[in-house]
Amino acid sequence: MMSYYHGNETGMPVGLLPDPYYWWEAGAMFGQMVEYWHLTGDKTYNDVVTKGLLAQIETTEDFMPTNQTRTEGNDDQAFWAFAAMSAAELKFPDPPPDQPSWLALAQAVFNEQAHRWDNQHCGGGLRWQIFAWNKGYDYKNSISNGGFFQLAARLARYTGNQTYADWADKSWKWMIDIKLMASDYRVFDGANIDKNCSAPSELQWTYNVGTMLMGAANMYNFTDGDPKWRSRTEGLLNASQLFFPQSLGGDIMQEIACEPQKSCNNDQPSFKAYLSRWMAATTQIAPFSEGYVMKKLRASALGAAKQCSGPPNGGTTCGRTWNTAVWDGKLGVGEEMSALSVIQNLLIQKVAPPVTLKKGGTSKSNPEAGTGPVNPTPIDPVLTRKVTTGDRAGAGILTAIVLAVLLGSTWWISF
Repeated sequence: MMSYYHGNETGMPVGLLPDPYYWWEAGAMFGQMVEYWHLTGDKTYNDVVTKGLLAQIETTEDFMPTNQTRTEGNDDQAFWAFAAMSAAELKFPDPPPDQPSWLALAQAVFNEQAHRWDNQHCGGGLRWQIFAWNKGYDYKNSISNGGFFQLAARLARYTGNQTYADWADKSWKWMIDIKLMASDYRVFDGANIDKNCSAPSELQWTYNVGTMLMGAANMYNFTDGDPKWRSRTEGLLNASQLFFPQSLGGDIMQEIACEPQKSCNNDQPSFKAYLSRWMAATTQIAPFSEGYVMKKLRASALGAAKQCSGPPNGGTTCGRTWNTAVWDGKLGVGEEMSALSVIQNLLIQKVAPPVTLKKGGTSKSNPEAGTGPVNPTPIDPVLTRKVTTGDRAGAGILTAIVLAVLLGSTWWISF
C-alpha cells in the first residue's frame, strides 16, 4: 500500500496520494498505518506517517489545508480526524513540541463540525459538503453524520467530557429520526434537503454501518456498559451481516453495492478496510462482540490473503473479491488497504486496548481547538475582498458590453 505514496520523495507533495486518489483517502491510509504500528510494533513508517499527517493540518491546525478547501467535505475532514484520534488512543509517538497534539487536532475537527450542524434543514445534521459551491451541498449523508457521531463518541471516551457524549446522543437521535438509520439498524447512504430528507437513498455501504458501530461501541464503553448502548452495538453488528452474504458462506466480507456488479469507483474498494478496523476495535471496548467479529475477520482475512496474488510486485498485489483465490485483476490503494486492514486486525486481541486521558493517555487536550478567530470554514478571498475602483470600472465596461449585445439582439428580433 505504501508503495503508492510518494510524499516522502524529493519534490513530491507531502501527505497526498497521487491521482486518481482523493485527499481523504490519504488520511484514511495514514490512520491505517498508525494502527499497523500498534498491531505489529513495526516503526518503519512512523516518521512518514507523522510528517504526512502534520503536512495537512494547515496553520489553522484543523485539517483544512488551502490545497483542499475548495472541494473538502465533512466526511473528508473526518477521516483525517480519525487518524489523529487513533494516534491519541494508541499512543502513537507524539508530534514535535511546536505542533498541536493528536488529540487537539481531533478536537478541532469536532468543534468545527459541531459549528456546522444545520438546524435549518431536516431538523439538524451535517451536510455532505462544507461549501455551497460544491456538488452535494444539498445532501446530508451518513458517512459525514456517522463520522461526526463516531468522533464525538471517541472523544467522550478518551476525555471523559460529557459534552462530547451529549453530541453523540444528539447525532444518533437525528440519524434515527430522519430515517438514515432504520429501526433494524441498517444505515442508508443519505438524503437530499430539498425533500426535508424524507426520501433517503437506500444504498448501503460497509463504512456507514462501520462508523455507527464504532461510535456505539465507544458509547457502550464510556457509559460503563449501558444496556441501551449494548443493544445498539449488537443491532449494528447484526445489520453488518448484510456485507457477509450467505452466497459466500456468511463470513466473507463483500461491498455488495458495487462488487458483484463490478462497478466500484476509486473510493469504494477501500471501504471494507474501515468496517474491518472498526469491527476489530469494537472487540476491545465492547468485548461481548469478540466471537461474532473474529469469526468473520478470520474468514475474510483468509480470502483477502488468497486474493493478494496478482503478478505486479512479485505476485503480492491484492484484488478486491475475497471469495476467490484467483486474482481478479483489480489493484490500487483501496484494495491494498482493505486487505491489510482485515489481515492485520487478526492481531487485535494481542495488543493493548485504546487508552484514555485517565488510563495511560499522553496526548494533551485542547477543548478550544478549532474555535479561534480563524474562520473554521474559510471563504475564498475573492468572495470577501473589498471592491476596488478598478473592479467598478471593469464591471461598468462589462455591463456596457452586455447591454450592447442585448440591444442588438432586440433589434434583430424586431425585424
